[in-house]
Amino acid sequence: MISTDHILFIGSGAFAEAKPSDLIAELQGRFPIRVELSDLTETDFVRILTEPDNALTKQYMALIGADGVKVTFTQEAVQTVAHIAATVNTTQENIGARRLATILEKLLEDILYEGPDMQMGAITITEQYVQDKVGDIAADDDMSKYIL
Repeated sequence: MISTDHILFIGSGAFAEAKPSDLIAELQGRFPIRVELSDLTETDFVRILTEPDNALTKQYMALIGADGVKVTFTQEAVQTVAHIAATVNTTQENIGARRLATILEKLLEDILYEGPDMQMGAITITEQYVQDKVGDIAADDDMSKYIL
C-alpha cells in the first residue's frame, strides 16, 4: 500500500507547468481549481433569454401554452427583463443568470395561476407589463433582496 496523505502537495509541485486538461481524469478532480468570471451584462441576459433551444422564455411559453394560453414576449420586454436582472445583480447579491428565473416567475405568476381559468387566448408581454409587474419591486432594495 502507498500512503497518499501528501499526494496533493507532491502533485501540485510535479504538475506546476501542466494544465489541468493535460492530466488524466483521476488527477484532474484532485486539484482545487479556481476560476474568476466576469459579471453577466445586459446583452448576456438577452442572449440567455432568447438564443438557447431551452431558453426560459421558451419554457414559460410552452408551460403556459399547455393551458391553452399563447404567450409572446416583445423584444423590448426581453430587454427590460435583462436590464432589471443586471441592475438587481449589481445592487444585491450577484446570482448570475439564476436572477432571470426569479424575475420571470414574479412577472408571470398571475398568468401561470389564473390564466387557465380566465380563458385569455393570447397574451403579449410588453415593456410596460414588465415595468408594472416587476419594476417597483426591482427599484425597492429591500423588496428586491427577498423577492428577486
